[in-house]
Amino acid sequence: MTSTTAPDTKQPAHDEAAKRKVLNRLRRAHGQLAAVIGSVERDDHCRDVVQQLAAVSKALDRAGFLVISSALQECLNNPDDESTTGQEELEKLFLSLA
Repeated sequence: MTSTTAPDTKQPAHDEAAKRKVLNRLRRAHGQLAAVIGSVERDDHCRDVVQQLAAVSKALDRAGFLVISSALQECLNNPDDESTTGQEELEKLFLSLA
């Protein structure tokens, strides 16, 4: 039996690459956060805890910037697409990470 193909609602391939990058950064942050929790539980030196917290924060920031960067790219590539995030909203999102 031949099935009819539904319209492709999947994001373009470049979005898949961006998604993969964001997920990798989030997984890295997840691992770093687990290390911070372990450090606190072991009563590690505060210097070590703070260094690990800084790494988690940086990984999360980079993931956020990648998300916004992807949205900006999509907005530039499809300016008439009403489903893309608007410039004003992207600016607010960007500034929320700053």
